[in-house]
Amino acid sequence: MITRPEFFRPPLEYPRIPYGDMLTLGAARGPEHVAVVFRDTSLTFRELDALAHRFARALRALGVAQGDRVAVLTTNCPEYIIAFYAIARLGAVVSPMNPSYKEREIEYQLNDSEAAAIVVHSDLLPLVEAVRAQTPRLRHVVTIGPAPQAAGTARHFAELMARESAVPLPPLQIAWDDLVALPYSSGTTGLPKGVCLSHKNLVCNNIQFVATARITQADRMMIFLPFYHIYGAMLMGAAAYAGATAVLMERFEPAECLRLIEEHKITLFFVVPPVLVMLSAWPELKKYDLSSIRFTMVGAAPLAPEVTRRFRELTGVTVVQGYGLTEAAPLTHLNPVYSSELNVLESAGLPAHDCEQKVVDVETGEKILGPGEVGEICVRGPHVMQGYWKAPEATAATIRDGWLYTGDIGYVDERGHTFIQDRKKEMIKYKGFGIAPAEIEALLFEHPAVADAAVIGKPDPEAGEVPKAFVVRKAGHDTLTAEELIAFAKGRLAGYKTVHEVEFVQAIPKTPSGKILRRVLKEQELAKLRTPTSRA
Repeated sequence: MITRPEFFRPPLEYPRIPYGDMLTLGAARGPEHVAVVFRDTSLTFRELDALAHRFARALRALGVAQGDRVAVLTTNCPEYIIAFYAIARLGAVVSPMNPSYKEREIEYQLNDSEAAAIVVHSDLLPLVEAVRAQTPRLRHVVTIGPAPQAAGTARHFAELMARESAVPLPPLQIAWDDLVALPYSSGTTGLPKGVCLSHKNLVCNNIQFVATARITQADRMMIFLPFYHIYGAMLMGAAAYAGATAVLMERFEPAECLRLIEEHKITLFFVVPPVLVMLSAWPELKKYDLSSIRFTMVGAAPLAPEVTRRFRELTGVTVVQGYGLTEAAPLTHLNPVYSSELNVLESAGLPAHDCEQKVVDVETGEKILGPGEVGEICVRGPHVMQGYWKAPEATAATIRDGWLYTGDIGYVDERGHTFIQDRKKEMIKYKGFGIAPAEIEALLFEHPAVADAAVIGKPDPEAGEVPKAFVVRKAGHDTLTAEELIAFAKGRLAGYKTVHEVEFVQAIPKTPSGKILRRVLKEQELAKLRTPTSRA
C-alpha cells in the first residue's frame, strides 16, 4: 500500500527559486513586520533582508565563492539567520555545527565538509583556532558576538558588514538542484555523514511545513530549538517564508520561555519530548498565560501519550506530534492542527503535502505491506535529500528508486496515520539528538586498556535513550573500572554523547564478518530492565 496525502493535503505549487529568495518573499509580504525578536533587539523583515544582502557581499569580498562550504558554529541569534541566507544567496553551502562540539568533532566536520570558511561565535573561537593547523582548507574565520581579545586572522561580523551596502548581488546562475545546506546526521553506521540538501529540498519542505502547519504572517513562533539541528532550521525557514515573527532563545530555560510566551503572545510553540516532560512537571506552569498558543508541535523523538494528555490538562493547549528526519529536510508527517478528531496522540501523523509513504518488509525492503503490517517506513517527495556527502554506498542503501528508506520501523493504519515503533538504525536518540555509536566506540578504543567495545542506546524515561558501552578489557588490565572509562571519555565529545554506563563483558557479539550485533545487546538490555536482578 502506497498512500498519498491528496485527500487531506492536496498538491502544492513551488516557486523554482534559490533558497535565499525565500526571505525576500517573506519580506515582500510585510517589510515592516517584525521578523526576529532576540533579547532586547528586534528586526523587521526589511532590515533582516538587507542585512543578509550585506553579509553576502562581505563574504564575497573575503573570497567565498559559489559552491564553497561555510560552517556556522553558534547558538541561536539573528546573526545565524543572516549568515544562513547570505551564504545561500552566494550559491555557497551552509554546514551547521553543534556549538557543544569539542575539538575533535569540529576538526572532523571542517575537514569532511571541506569548509572554506566558518562563522563562529567568539566564545567558541578558541576551539576553532586549536584545530586550524589540522584543517588546511579553512581559509576564512568570521566571528560574531563580542569581539575576541586576540582574534588572530579572524574577522569580525559587524566590521565586515559595515563596509558593505544592502544592494543585492547581481543574479547568480544557481540551479534548483545545487546544494545549499550540508547538515551532519549520525546516520546508520560510522561517523556522522553530511546530508546533501538542495535549494529545491529546502524551498519545498519549508512550503510543505507552512501549509501543513497552517502558518501565517499573524503567527508568533517560539524558537529555542537550535538552528544547527534540522528541526530548528525548518522553523527558521518557515518563519521567514510565511512572514511570521520568530522569538528566539539561545537555549531552553523553563521560566524564561514561559515568560516570553506570555509577553509576546506566542501562537506556535515547538518542542522536543524532554521539554514537554519538564514543563508538565514545572511547579509554576499554571502561573503563566498560555492561551495565545494555537498548538504545540512535538518532534525529533516519540512522545508518550500520557505526557501529551497531562500537558493539555494543565494548559488547555493542543499538542500535535510530527515526524521527519534530516534526510527529508526534515518534515514528512504531522498530525492535523485543525482537527481534534484527526489528531491521533500515538501517531506521528499524516504525510505532509506531496509526501508519499509506504511500508516495506524489513528483510528485503521490497515487499509493500498493507495497513497495520509492521515494516520499514519509506517516504518520497521533492524534499528528499540528494544523498550523503562523499558516501555513494550509504546513499545507494538509503535511497532506492527515489524512496528514502528511513530506518524506522512502524505501520500505517487504514486512515493513513503513521505509527513509529522502533528503529532499524543503530543511531541513539538522546533528547532528540542523534548519536552514532561508532563515534563513541572509536573514542573508547583510544584508551590503552580497551580491547573491544560496543555502544547502544539504553532506554531512559527522561532522555529517551542514553549511551551505554559494553567493553572488553585487554589482558592484564582487569583493574580498569567503569568510572575510569567514563571519566576518560567525558569532555572529548559533545556533552550529550557522554557515556552513562559501562558494562564489562568477555566478548562483543558479532556477525561472521565482524559487524557488531547491536540488536542482540539491546535485547539483552531490555531483558535486564524487564527482570531486574541483584548483583553481588
